[in-house]
Amino acid sequence: MTSIRPSDDASLPARGSAVIVGAGLVGLATALKLARARPDVRVTVLEKEARVAEHQSTHNSGVLHAGLYYAPGSRKARLATDGIRQMTAFCREQGVRHEICGKVVVAVDDTEVPRLRTLLERGTANGLQGLRWLSGAELREIEPHAAGVAAVHVPEEGIADYRGVADALVRVLAAEGVDVRTGAGVRSLARRDGGWRIGTDAGEHTADLLVNCAGLHCDRIARMAGAAPALRIVPFRGEYFELRPERASLVRHLVYPVPDPSFPFLGVHFTRMIGGGVECGPNAVLAFKREGYRKRDVSPTDLADALTFRGLWRFMARYPGMTMSELKRSFSRRLFAASLQRLVPEVREADLMPGGAGVRAQAMAPDGSLVQDFAFVRSEGALHVLNAPSPAATASLAIGDEIVRELGISAYAAR
Repeated sequence: MTSIRPSDDASLPARGSAVIVGAGLVGLATALKLARARPDVRVTVLEKEARVAEHQSTHNSGVLHAGLYYAPGSRKARLATDGIRQMTAFCREQGVRHEICGKVVVAVDDTEVPRLRTLLERGTANGLQGLRWLSGAELREIEPHAAGVAAVHVPEEGIADYRGVADALVRVLAAEGVDVRTGAGVRSLARRDGGWRIGTDAGEHTADLLVNCAGLHCDRIARMAGAAPALRIVPFRGEYFELRPERASLVRHLVYPVPDPSFPFLGVHFTRMIGGGVECGPNAVLAFKREGYRKRDVSPTDLADALTFRGLWRFMARYPGMTMSELKRSFSRRLFAASLQRLVPEVREADLMPGGAGVRAQAMAPDGSLVQDFAFVRSEGALHVLNAPSPAATASLAIGDEIVRELGISAYAAR
C-alpha cells in the first residue's frame, strides 16, 4: 500500500490545517501552491470583502513585468522573471485574456542614457530574452509619437486581465479542495495549544499555520498575531487618466520613463489596457484611507496611523520637492499632461479623461526609507508577507512557491 509522508516542517503536521489571510492574487496563489505541496493539509483562505481580489490585485495597471528594473540577485528580480513565465502560462491554460505587447523604456535626453544602459545590463543579467537597444530613430519606427534619444525594447512584457486571473484561481482552488471564505474579515488571533484560533466576521476557525497575505492591512494582522514589525504600511494612492479613444493611437506599446534614482517612485507612463484604450499615470500621493481610491475617502484610524508614524515625516523631509510636485499634479490636469509630454509630446490636456486609481501598500521603515524588496517575516506558527510591491501581481504564483519554500515545506513523496 502506498501512503504519503509530510515534509519535516513542524508547523504543518500530517493532515493539519493552514489559514491564509487575504484573498488577493498573492494569497490565492499561495493557497494553490501550498495545497499542491501538501495535499493532506486543509487550506482555508479568509477574505474580508464580498469578492476576492478587490484591492491591489485589480487596482493596478495590469502590466506583466519581466524583471528589467530589479537588482540582479534580488528577490524581486528572481520572482519577476519566474513569475511572468508562470503567469503567462496560467493565463494560456485558463483562457484568461492577456497580450504580450512589449514595452519601451525611453531616455528623453542624454543625461538618462547611462541609467538606461544600466537597465539593459540588469535585464540581461536577470535572464530577459530579446532585449534590444534602440536609437532615437529606431524608437520612432516602433513608437512613432515617443520622444527620446534612445530606448530599450522589452518584448516579453505585456498586459493581463488580473480580475480574470483571480477568478480563475478561485475555480482551480475549488477543484483542489481549498475553501475560500469571503466576508470573513479577521477580528482576533490567539495562540492555543500550539495552533491558532481565528475569530472572523463569519465565525471562528482554527489552524496549525497562519500565512498573512493581507496586503494593505498586513502590518496590522502581524501585530494581531503577536509579531512586532518595525515597518509600517503607508498607503499611497496612484491616480490615472485615460487617453480619449480617438487619441489612443499615440501609443502602441507600454511606454515607460527611465527611473530617477533620486526619487522612490517610477514616474508616470503609458499603459495599454487589456480591455482597450491607453491608461496614463500614476502619480503617488498619501491616501487618507488604506482603501481610499478617491480624494474624499478618509478613515480617521488610517490617517492617524500614518501621521503618527515618524517614518512618514522623515520620508517627506527626505523628498520635499517630490512630495509637493506629486500633490500638485493630483489637482492639476495641466501638470499631469506636462509630465506625460516628456515621453509623448503630442499629448494635450484635452486628450485626458479621468481614469481609475489604486492604493499601494508601501512598507516604510522608521527612518523613512521605503522597503523595496519583498519582505517575509516568520513568527511562531506564522509567516507574514509584509511587503509585496510591484511586480507582485505578475509574480504572484512565484511568490506562492517562495512562501512554501520559506515555510520549509517540500512536496509529499510516496513511501
